[in-house]
Amino acid sequence: MIEKAPDTRAGPSPARRAWDALGAMLDGPLTGLAPWIVLAVVEGPGRLAWAAGIALSLSVLFVAVDLLRGRSLKLLGVIDVVFFAALLAVHFLLDQAGQDWMETWVGEIANITLVVIAVGSMLARMPFTIQYAREEVDEQYWRTPRFLRINYVITGVWAVAFLVAAIAGFYGDAVLHDSENLWTGWVIQTAAMLIALQFSAWYPEDPRPPVSALLAPLAVWLIPVGILILTDDGGPGWVGYTFIAVGVAAQAFLRKGE
Repeated sequence: MIEKAPDTRAGPSPARRAWDALGAMLDGPLTGLAPWIVLAVVEGPGRLAWAAGIALSLSVLFVAVDLLRGRSLKLLGVIDVVFFAALLAVHFLLDQAGQDWMETWVGEIANITLVVIAVGSMLARMPFTIQYAREEVDEQYWRTPRFLRINYVITGVWAVAFLVAAIAGFYGDAVLHDSENLWTGWVIQTAAMLIALQFSAWYPEDPRPPVSALLAPLAVWLIPVGILILTDDGGPGWVGYTFIAVGVAAQAFLRKGE
């Protein structure tokens, strides 16, 4: 038996693997939206400065890492840095009354800003998702009708999601006078974002998967909503149990149909 010489070729170093993993995480428009999600999660009474500071730090980090990786400078990434830097500066320039007002309406301000970014990018014939898509698709496809249509549709879906979130937040703050309302402050806004996120992964596939593949992951979301309704007094108990039951049944049915 001939003994094989040991393979002395070294694999990627841990640092290189970590860098590649970070790069994979940063590919896609969700990176540009991550600071806005952080703002929505962290902000609250007395926490706006912290939320804006963390969001700004993430925005700068994402832009710097993209440039270090040789990626193009993204419109959304630049807007992230400018918006959160301005938000942080304005917060410290306002008096207490102004800061209280900002803390109340910052969610709506952020969501309307995102609507303007999405719609404005489409009007400028540069939907904000297209810069991310170009780095994942060969250049020969960049000007094809299908590639352009996909990015316009996905950007449009995100614009609708941001608008729904803004309207829900406004209703909770201006009509219900309850920024902590479970439905307007969390359920509806989160649902809009999750639908847009899932649609962004499902729509570009070729051939396009069945609609059940789009809906099945969303059905899972009904279960934690039901649990929250039961634990956070978000409605009658039967509503919470119905959400849980429908979520379990819908997921099983949709997964079976895939």
